[in-house]
Amino acid sequence: MENFSMPTENEEKKYTVDDIMALPDGKRAELLDGQMFMMASPSATHQRILGELSYMAQDYIRKKGGKCEVFFAPFALFPDETGKNYFEPDMVIQCNPDIIDDKGLHGAPDVLFEIVSPSSKYMDYMWKLNIYERIGVREYWIVDPLTKHVTVYRFEKKTVDHYSFTDDIPVGIYEDLTLNLKDIKIG
Repeated sequence: MENFSMPTENEEKKYTVDDIMALPDGKRAELLDGQMFMMASPSATHQRILGELSYMAQDYIRKKGGKCEVFFAPFALFPDETGKNYFEPDMVIQCNPDIIDDKGLHGAPDVLFEIVSPSSKYMDYMWKLNIYERIGVREYWIVDPLTKHVTVYRFEKKTVDHYSFTDDIPVGIYEDLTLNLKDIKIG
């Protein structure tokens, strides 16, 4: 991700969701506390990981007859009413249909997944982490294809767990759902 514009010393431009919605078709960006960051197209590895995670989660929910839904990017997340934050997480599992409409998800997803790239690491591990915890996300997964590790923040339990791609990683909102990435082609 790259910063949309660099403010001058005397001026700091703050963007809102309206600025995101005014972007030309095909341009995607996220807002973090009023700063806009343009989004690059995902890599093939990123897409493989996202496809596998979404397939495993959707398959589990479908077989169990669950009420939760899986959404993946580009899908809008309006985390709060400030208008200063807007995200397109790689994937979410959401169990409350009352906070979903055709524009996106308004509030905190139950489980949120970000697949990091070298340019997004700081935002995913620091900035977004703090916002996601603040708004009430129950579980936040950071998937790192370069290190083949997954960090899972379970905010309700106040735990952080580290896994490799070969581990069966439990999804905390279900008793018997685990996801793993051992069969993903990296690079």
